Amino acid sequence: MRSQNLPLTHGRVLKIALPILLSNATVPILGAVDTAVVGQIPSPEPIAAVGIGAVVLSAIYWIFGFLRMGTTGLTAQALGENDRCEVSALLARALLIGLAGGVLLIALQALIFRIAFAASPASQEVEQMAQSYMQIRIWSAPAAVAIYGLTGWLIAQERTRAVLVLQLGMNAVNVVLDLALVLWVGMGVEGVALATFVAEWSGLGLGLWLCRDGFAEAGWRNRARVFDPARLRRMAALNGDILIRSLLLEAIIVSFMLVGGRFGDETLAANQVLMQFMMITAHTMDGFAFAAEALVGQAVGARNLPHLRRSARLAGLWCVVAALLLAGLFWLVGPLLIRGIAADEAVRAAAIAFLPWMVVSPLLQALPFTLDGIFIGATRSADMRNMMAVSAVIYAAVLLLALPAMGNHGLWLAYQVSFLARGLTLALRYPALERWVAKGG
Repeated sequence: MRSQNLPLTHGRVLKIALPILLSNATVPILGAVDTAVVGQIPSPEPIAAVGIGAVVLSAIYWIFGFLRMGTTGLTAQALGENDRCEVSALLARALLIGLAGGVLLIALQALIFRIAFAASPASQEVEQMAQSYMQIRIWSAPAAVAIYGLTGWLIAQERTRAVLVLQLGMNAVNVVLDLALVLWVGMGVEGVALATFVAEWSGLGLGLWLCRDGFAEAGWRNRARVFDPARLRRMAALNGDILIRSLLLEAIIVSFMLVGGRFGDETLAANQVLMQFMMITAHTMDGFAFAAEALVGQAVGARNLPHLRRSARLAGLWCVVAALLLAGLFWLVGPLLIRGIAADEAVRAAAIAFLPWMVVSPLLQALPFTLDGIFIGATRSADMRNMMAVSAVIYAAVLLLALPAMGNHGLWLAYQVSFLARGLTLALRYPALERWVAKGG
């Protein structure tokens, strides 16, 4: 476990953030490989089945994203307190929660699949293929969810290069097995699922090896420490708040896509194209938000208010720099990117008409991403939950007011206002965070 006596510099922030940016960049590549491999089968149904199955399982697994965020904040604070026994115990707790969550998903698979197909009906052939895909992949749910905890534990210690190695290792196994099982063995959809199944369990094994220093400490095998009721209650409260916050955020995103459907297929397709710009922004900002989580968490654990302030300033500065670069990129080459994504001229024209919202969006997201990282690191999850609830109400109000008069522009206005509201409301809570740290946390 690394020393926390290093100076807080721009280089330290970048050392945390850049591997996350590279790791995030590999995510869409893997999806493209899955689609390309199954696309070699001369039928549209396998592509649709893998698409539906992957989206459903990703959405279900994403619910457990609280484990990544909660583990990062708590581990960073334990590190700041120089409580290495607790750092080790947190690794065990995160693994146990992740494995238990995955086992629960396996037990509930029939219900999950039934709800998924009721919400997104497909042809009988596609549904059967998708079910075959998910019935294989669901058995790696314990590994997939536990990896959230391992990732959070590594980020807290600024070991984001290990996170990159973990992501690259999983992707490499997945791609090789995709090619072997689908193209050479001819397993089709089941081959894609089996490739991911093996990759996720292999990823858990690699993750455990990357976290081996945590198992060198005694805390992970100290049952009284791992199952300490007070620490478990704190972790449960923290994770519960983050879960509610994440579900509210998901509700905003889902409602955005559903409301967009009322404006016709071309506009809906254009919104989907522009959501790729939003994904680029989110993946970029994530790196600096993670830096804030680690550095702020360590500062809070050490009860070091000057370090907290400097960590917040550095992470915020780099979020702003990234936002300006992204806004400039979208303004200059946005039309070119749209033409590369969409072949239909009507969809291209609609997406270009709404492109100004993409130029503005990174500038509006810099503040909420920075503050999300700060509040996660400080484990001020109740503030995050409450301010997200306020932001969701503001989003709904703007949507109701702007939609009749502005159409799809009103939809984008409401979506962007939700980021602004989240940033401003968290900013209003930041002084209370500093006072809390000054009083000893």
